[in-house]
Amino acid sequence: MKTTLKILTLFICTSAFAQEHLTNYLETAAQNNPALKAQFNEYMAALERVPQVGALPDPTVAFGYFVQPIETRLGPQQAKISASQMFPWFGTLSARENSVEALAKAKYELFEETKSKLFYDVKATYYNLFFTEKAIGITLENNEILSSFKNLANIKVESGLASAVDAYRVEMEINDLENHLALLRDNSTVLRVKFNNLLNVDDATVIQITTELSESILLSKQTELDSIMANNNALSSFDYQLEGLEYRKKSATKEGLPQFSVGLEYAFIGEGISTTSNAGQDAFVFPTVGISIPLYRSKYKAKVQEVIYLQEAKSFEKSDKQNTLTVLFESIWKDYQDANRRFSLYQEQTELAQKSLSILESNYATNNIDFVEILRMERKLLKYELEMHKAVADREAAVAFIEYMQGK
Repeated sequence: MKTTLKILTLFICTSAFAQEHLTNYLETAAQNNPALKAQFNEYMAALERVPQVGALPDPTVAFGYFVQPIETRLGPQQAKISASQMFPWFGTLSARENSVEALAKAKYELFEETKSKLFYDVKATYYNLFFTEKAIGITLENNEILSSFKNLANIKVESGLASAVDAYRVEMEINDLENHLALLRDNSTVLRVKFNNLLNVDDATVIQITTELSESILLSKQTELDSIMANNNALSSFDYQLEGLEYRKKSATKEGLPQFSVGLEYAFIGEGISTTSNAGQDAFVFPTVGISIPLYRSKYKAKVQEVIYLQEAKSFEKSDKQNTLTVLFESIWKDYQDANRRFSLYQEQTELAQKSLSILESNYATNNIDFVEILRMERKLLKYELEMHKAVADREAAVAFIEYMQGK
């Protein structure tokens, strides 16, 4: 009982260690990854458009000088300056602001989508590294086992109890394992470079890889699919784009309504022949009010119809994305289920192969049984151990992809 508790405690501590390191790596990736930074800056740029579209048109200022002053009852008008401000129909500016703000939110959802995809890539690469390091360790262990078999075969050959072919066979198996080991180490190098590039750190940075992965909580298919449809960043982006188009249609409708202008005119009056009490005053203000009437209705109708078509297009795009996500989820759910089945299968097969190999080794040491059976069983044991850890890595990668589709 005490031994079981110690193993359980060690497993929990190892899992916590692994999760802590992976969380730190995800934070580093979020802070450093250039693609993610680029997406965030696009979102910030989209936000800067809100005050641009919500501002009134720039006021118009004009100055006029009369080469030949115009005589008025107050005196000769020498020059005048005017200023006017155009005001769109009520609610037009707020509709434009809301449209651009919604599109900025859509950009933010795409930023979140990029971040979720980055996190998945980091996790998947980490799990591949976990498997590769496990495979290297298992291959080295099997190499040691084969070396012991080689020594045993040499002893039997020297004593005349076995053929030299047994020693040659084990030597061939060792050569194959060494070649496979070299390939695994090359794969590890490639994965480490990829992992560090995702984090945007130096390629030579040491990566801490856990020795065990914690078992994921058993997932419910319908619950996970519902979560994808409710939280997927791409779908949320479509929702905000549709919202922005609705405000854009409202703005296009209001652009077809009259616009108003308010202005002032300031006249410079010189000394003249007038004898009135206020003659010669140097300024006179004329308040002005104007209205812009949109007579060419086809242009504004076309603007509204354009938005309606865009809304329909976005709705179809969203439906297509939902269908794509459903198919993608079914595929990754198949991988998740397959990984769980493979893990259970190869865990049991590994235990049986270990017991069988132990019996065969004892029999070979005391009897003259066929050495090929030992090598065949050793190959099976190597395969089952590798497949068991591959199933663990594949299962965690499938869970990570489901989380990515859920916007986590």
